[in-house]
Amino acid sequence: MAKPGELHAISASRLFDGAVLRGPAALLHRDGKIVGVAEPGDVPAGALRHDLGPGALLAPGFIDAQVNGGGGVLLNDQPTPDGMRAIIAAHRRFGTTGLLPTLITDNRETMQRAVAAAHEMKGQPGFLGLHLEGPFLNPERKGVHRPEFMVAPTDADLDLLGQAALVTLAPERVAPGFIRALRQRGPRIAAGHTMATAAQMIAAVEEGLTGITHLFNAMPPLSGRAPGPIGAAFADERLVAGIICDGLHVDPVNVRAAWRAMGAARLMLVTDAMPSVGAATAAFNLLGRDVTLADGRLVLGDGTLAGAHLDMAAAVRNAVNLAGIPLTDALAMASATPAAFLGQTGQRGRLAPGLAADLVALDAGFGVFGTWVAGEYMPS
Repeated sequence: MAKPGELHAISASRLFDGAVLRGPAALLHRDGKIVGVAEPGDVPAGALRHDLGPGALLAPGFIDAQVNGGGGVLLNDQPTPDGMRAIIAAHRRFGTTGLLPTLITDNRETMQRAVAAAHEMKGQPGFLGLHLEGPFLNPERKGVHRPEFMVAPTDADLDLLGQAALVTLAPERVAPGFIRALRQRGPRIAAGHTMATAAQMIAAVEEGLTGITHLFNAMPPLSGRAPGPIGAAFADERLVAGIICDGLHVDPVNVRAAWRAMGAARLMLVTDAMPSVGAATAAFNLLGRDVTLADGRLVLGDGTLAGAHLDMAAAVRNAVNLAGIPLTDALAMASATPAAFLGQTGQRGRLAPGLAADLVALDAGFGVFGTWVAGEYMPS
């Protein structure tokens, strides 16, 4: 464990600061915060050195806004601080230094337990808030969510939802003014599992909606006379969209098309990860239904995709290798962009003085061999 006041220097062949790839360089940090970036020969005398070795890439730690589970834990089954900590620990191995544990559509008691756990987790390493994905969704685009729990919200729901960091809802399922009232309570708001028209999306944006959950999935396709949520995402610069880049949920051509339309500043990588990530399990139960893992796909018995067996390092690798997105953009889509979406640009997501020393070290094949959270190192 780093001692108070110690200056540390991490030397890497390449360093991505959130915007520019340079190298070789050394990242300086002290007391959990970044001090600056130096040329290798300019590291101050007395700094504790950590040389990552030939070919290593140092980048901002990955930030994942949609994580249902990991390490054998599903948040819906364990909406507790221990459950959240287990999910955070499982994903850290894959370069994720900050995430939003995500509760999918469930009953009110489970939602309340997750909110209470989020209160207890506030300020703990790796925890950036709770994501409530549902239950205010459209059953016509239910995916694996249980439609019997889906309801239209009332003003009585505002206080509970207001304690989340991110809320995914279907704009067409809420009354005019609801999104504005919810945004005033603090959460970011995203559209997902929706049949919203482009006009409904724009009206929701005017009220404060700024995100789209898993672009292309659980929403109508883009067409010439019905742009829907996808067209709204492409056209409205106020929207940021998450995208699952596993080669299964979204064809790599569509990932590239979204990147071309939105750019790295408005398209962020998410995993939609399930308990199988970081666990030696090929099956689990999802709200009473069996899910199996085969050929990288998590599916119900009828073949419906049930979340993703995906980690952020793999998402970055897929963005580069499958979708042809430049490395710098892929890394930004996993760090700076989600940080900005969550309102944390001044805290993390880049390698700049004063920001948290949340870092990931990658090899040439995008394998993770170490992370730092607030300056504390952990090998993978």
